[in-house]
Amino acid sequence: MQNVTCKTDKGKIRQNNEDSLLCIEEKNFYMVADGVGGHNSGELASKLAVDYVRDYITNNPIISDDDTYLMNYFLECLSEVNAIIYERASKNIEDQGMATTAALLYIRNNKAYVVNVGDSRAYLARDGELIQITEDHTYVNELLKRGSISAEEAKDHPKRNMITRALGSKESIEPDFYKFDIYKGDIILLCTDGLYNEIDVNEINSLITNSTDTSTIAHELIKRANEQGGNDNITVICVEI
Repeated sequence: MQNVTCKTDKGKIRQNNEDSLLCIEEKNFYMVADGVGGHNSGELASKLAVDYVRDYITNNPIISDDDTYLMNYFLECLSEVNAIIYERASKNIEDQGMATTAALLYIRNNKAYVVNVGDSRAYLARDGELIQITEDHTYVNELLKRGSISAEEAKDHPKRNMITRALGSKESIEPDFYKFDIYKGDIILLCTDGLYNEIDVNEINSLITNSTDTSTIAHELIKRANEQGGNDNITVICVEI
């Protein structure tokens, strides 16, 4: 049994909330999505993603914890989401450029499975440490991996928000898959970039370590992100094992 809190906030600057979230506790499944696109397209893209994933999970129960089965299951699910958003963006002028990130968490038999596309993140907090599970699919992260820029330069890079993968941006998708063992007391955090762009990893870790439950953690993370500027929508899902 997990202790779970799911919260989203539009922040202090944005008029709309283009983030969406999905928490299906009875199925141990969680998701955050951060939409991009003009007009209200970003908001629509993230909502389409979570609505479709909810339907897919509900109508196609997971029947195995085999790694290959689960990878294919989530690849098929996200491929269908991708096709829906991509087709809508192709057909409607006002929706051109719409897309969304996605970070998914599924828990089964003391193991966590994480899938991501874009720059929404999953973290694992364990024994006072905060470990970033996912890798950002961004232009700046590619520069970092090549050694073209430093971590300090990445913080203020003019293209730091340019994502290289998203649901709906191309005809096909390439999600990353992660699997790790989980133990009592572990806390898994899913979040959009509105959180970690305002609060650094050390502060996130400190807030998690010094909080007594997931509700307090989620509340304090969003509060602190808004205090630091609240320049973007902020979404967090906090799962304590």
